[in-house]
Amino acid sequence: MATLRRNLLVAAGILLDSSGRVLLVANDWSGRGRVRYTLPGGTVEPGETTLEAVVREVREETGLRIKRLVHLAYALHVEDPRRGERTVALAFRAEWSGLLNPHDPDGHVVEARFFDLEQVRERLEDHFPLLEPLVGYLEGSVPGRFYAYPGWNARGDGV
Repeated sequence: MATLRRNLLVAAGILLDSSGRVLLVANDWSGRGRVRYTLPGGTVEPGETTLEAVVREVREETGLRIKRLVHLAYALHVEDPRRGERTVALAFRAEWSGLLNPHDPDGHVVEARFFDLEQVRERLEDHFPLLEPLVGYLEGSVPGRFYAYPGWNARGDGV
């Protein structure tokens, strides 16, 4: 069994517009035009709470301000021995204000836009740990579910 090199704690926001569309950001982490869509969010920094992180990350990646965190929508755990990583991510439903105007200090976000459920499925179709919990939540799943995955491209189990 591979030794884990990194443990990541991630906080993300689920922001809906007045039409019920969800906000996704397009990330180009490699700088080579290879884009992956995610919820706005990122790694919790040392000395920062998870709630502080989601507020900060949403502001940086979208320009929007979190007015209120409504509830924990879901949590997920990805154990990826191929990468030597364990990621625990918490997604919070949030009320927001402002205009989309990303100022990502890392320079990874290339787009922030609201998508309907079918568009979300298209953009996340190959990334089950991003797709399954979000679609389940948007389709009316009870908040607070937990999902576990053996890798970023694998199907998982919801509890």
